[in-house]
Amino acid sequence: MVYETTTTLSGAEVIARAKRFFAERVPQQAAFPEKEGPTYLLLRGQGGEEIALAILPAERGVRVRGSTLLFDQPLDRFLSTLPTVEAAA
Repeated sequence: MVYETTTTLSGAEVIARAKRFFAERVPQQAAFPEKEGPTYLLLRGQGGEEIALAILPAERGVRVRGSTLLFDQPLDRFLSTLPTVEAAA
């Protein structure tokens, strides 16, 4: 499933928060960085399942798209922790 939000954070801050969140806040379904760059992060978790995050420029802030097959609830919860552009307006 694919999830998306637009945040006021920088791409680097989103990636840093994602690494902390999936390593610390979801102990039953922890996932750890496998590959990353300035605009993406690929996390690998139990059974080899993955979470892919892409950071894209938006009119205001950055757009964060995430996809996964197994980690739907944790991914949705992570994105809900990011400050949104709508809330800042």
